Amino acid sequence: MKKIEAIIKPFKLDDVKEALKEIGVQGLTVTEVKGFGRQKGHTELYRGAEYVIDFLPKIKLDIAVPDDMVIKVVDSIIDSARTGKIGDGKIFIHSLEEVIRIRTGERDEDAL
Repeated sequence: MKKIEAIIKPFKLDDVKEALKEIGVQGLTVTEVKGFGRQKGHTELYRGAEYVIDFLPKIKLDIAVPDDMVIKVVDSIIDSARTGKIGDGKIFIHSLEEVIRIRTGERDEDAL
């Protein structure tokens, strides 16, 4: 089992969610986050004063999947989140040691 963590642009959330639903992903967690990478933020003008926005708004998706779905999920995220511009995001893949569904006590892939 793997946990896929994807950082994407906020306006791409609906596209990614629909693409994941199409390939059979049954659940995901969405978190609003802020950060920067090579994009480095940008400057904005407010009431005549210029100030730097270091941390840009992003969306973090957490998706737990069986090993055999990892490639499909990653490809789906890439295809639906890509704009071709800097700041499209990153995908991190972690191994999951154990998963437990609280309601039923099911474990591992049965809990996904």
